[in-house]
Amino acid sequence: MYFSKTFTMYKTFSFNRSPLFFLLAFFLISGNLSAQKSPGLKGRITITGAFALYPMAVKWAEEFRKIHPGVKIDISAGGAGKGMTDVISKVVDIGMVSRDIYPEETKKGAYAFSVTKDAVVPTISVKNPKLPEIMAKGLKKDIAMQLWITGSVKTLQQAFGIKTTIPVRVYTRSDACGAAESWAKYFGKKQEDLLGVGVFGDPGLAQAVGKDPLGIGFNNICYVYDLNTRQPYPGMKVLPLDLNNNGKVDADENFYGSMDKVIAAISSGKYPSPPARELYFVTSGKPMSKVLVEFIRWILTDGQKYVNSTGFIKLPDEMLKEELKKLK
Repeated sequence: MYFSKTFTMYKTFSFNRSPLFFLLAFFLISGNLSAQKSPGLKGRITITGAFALYPMAVKWAEEFRKIHPGVKIDISAGGAGKGMTDVISKVVDIGMVSRDIYPEETKKGAYAFSVTKDAVVPTISVKNPKLPEIMAKGLKKDIAMQLWITGSVKTLQQAFGIKTTIPVRVYTRSDACGAAESWAKYFGKKQEDLLGVGVFGDPGLAQAVGKDPLGIGFNNICYVYDLNTRQPYPGMKVLPLDLNNNGKVDADENFYGSMDKVIAAISSGKYPSPPARELYFVTSGKPMSKVLVEFIRWILTDGQKYVNSTGFIKLPDEMLKEELKKLK
């Protein structure tokens, strides 16, 4: 199951990021964008991969096609693992990857460009009967490790010191993905070390946690916050990290009330990395086709002005300059 979007001609398209949209998007989604023909840049670009990068890639494609309506861009989301496999196999032009690039992948021809940054955050259902107490205490790193890695924490009392016998149900991703890899890396582990009920895709995991009063999981921030309201989607909340491990969420740790506050915390380094991470467009070897080079060049320059509004974090100018050098 995957998201897919095809840009053939240009028209104004509103990318609704509601949970219902993402569920429907598991089926094939295609859109036609109409525009006047232009004698300028022409060609086709195919992109697959990380759910984390899908909304950003869609926005970039929309804006790039306003300038170059003769370019067709096909985008589908099926996980970072699929993106890397597809691009190494030369099935697509670009693989969207939301984790570090492995040395063995580089040896196989993976040529990576850092294009933006985001973060994975722990999530909890608003239906949890002890939500106010949990939100006040926050999630300690060692407790999170015992929830997802060792499995030794099984109740809200063990996790948050609340006097209750209510159990906690842990969710994780079933597909090979950067979100799970980044969350596991927070504990010095790998995705295969994560325990929990496996769910496919960011949208599926968000829905599963939101519907389960006992649920706790993790998501990329663009699947937690509504891009229009900049507030968390109904049904779920970000579970704050107790970064100083003092058993409560202090004022300087409480930056999850809106997407903009989270973005600012990631940009300033208040939110740890990992689970904050860079996101990549990967090509098979150094890109040579004019249309592909111009698309990536535009993303690293003018395309960066769309990053924050789409729920991502702009890379530092010096880093963008270094990424641009890879095109020369």
